[in-house]
Amino acid sequence: MRPKRAKHFEAMSELVPAWRRRTFSIAALRREAQRVLPRPIFDFADGGAEDERTLHRNEAAFSELSLVPRPLRGSAERDLSVELFGKSLRLPVLIGPTGLAGLFWPGGECATARAASAAGTIYCASHASVVPLETIAACGASPRWMQVFVYRDRGFTRDFAERAAAAEFDALVLTIDNQLTGNRERDLRNGFTIPPRFGPIALAGMALKFGWFIRMRHELRRVTFGNYVDRLGASDIGTIAQRMPSLLDPSLSWRDVDALRNWWRGPLLLKGVLHPEDAKEALARGVDGIIVSNHGGRQLDGAVASVAALPAVVEAVAGRIPVLLDGGIRRGADVIIALALGARACLIGRPHLWGLAVAGEVGVTHALELFRREIDRVMGLCGITRIAEIGPDLLMRR
Repeated sequence: MRPKRAKHFEAMSELVPAWRRRTFSIAALRREAQRVLPRPIFDFADGGAEDERTLHRNEAAFSELSLVPRPLRGSAERDLSVELFGKSLRLPVLIGPTGLAGLFWPGGECATARAASAAGTIYCASHASVVPLETIAACGASPRWMQVFVYRDRGFTRDFAERAAAAEFDALVLTIDNQLTGNRERDLRNGFTIPPRFGPIALAGMALKFGWFIRMRHELRRVTFGNYVDRLGASDIGTIAQRMPSLLDPSLSWRDVDALRNWWRGPLLLKGVLHPEDAKEALARGVDGIIVSNHGGRQLDGAVASVAALPAVVEAVAGRIPVLLDGGIRRGADVIIALALGARACLIGRPHLWGLAVAGEVGVTHALELFRREIDRVMGLCGITRIAEIGPDLLMRR
């Protein structure tokens, strides 16, 4: 007979879903998402532009920096909280804007917003959400931010800002690196379209992705770009997707930042800043926060890794406004490295989509919990009790 203790743990392990036992890290969560998603959908989230050099640099650049722990300082209790624009967060990891989350799980945006709120962090809604921003606000998740672009029709940009204000979003995030569509060759190879259309080979392999297909079979008919339906007078996602690139304006300039600053009275952040001179200019024009980002390597292939660009941007603003990092965050140690370089917090994109694809709201909660555990562990091993104690003395360049 097996000991009662062994039987007890065996019974307890059966209460934990198999996917959760397999996903002990963000990398494992990615593999699980790859297992459950049709390849075109997985690659839509996972892929980058062209040769994906920048995508890979974002992750690899963290290996150029090493942590130098000081364990004798004592860190039996750790506090992971940070403050951002007057909001106290329990975790220095935010959910960044990612389009079409509703392709990965029914009600994907609201599921993610609820998970972020429950974890005590911020959810930033994408301009390209399946549901309109008002629906996301109605989920009750808080704090919440809203992403916006500059359009050829500046009235459309102003509409976004006014709708976000009416829906009581806490901050506006102007993304500045997406005025031309990146060349995402995985999508081209897969024949990815919006809405997704599956050829005979893909359909033949759909039996291996049966769970996703069953969940999404009705949702796929309703997937659209919710924030654009009324403005463009169309609900068909294919029509909107074809028109969207022509809506964006490559002539985006600092004058547009000034205009948005006048329209929006809450915190305004610029996402897509890599050059320190742009950070200085943003500060001079009344921008409240900087997000160092290269769009996850999905736009300009060959751009500098986000974490490599971070120190110069931090130096440029000299602590006058918060700087956040977006790109390549896959471990709690990555978050600690970014904070040591001067970031106030980090944004994640792909990791939460992988969690969403695997188990909806529960999967996003799991992804955030993985980061929480790892950050807590790294702080303990480094002798750190509070986020404020993290500084450049913690780092050594390889």
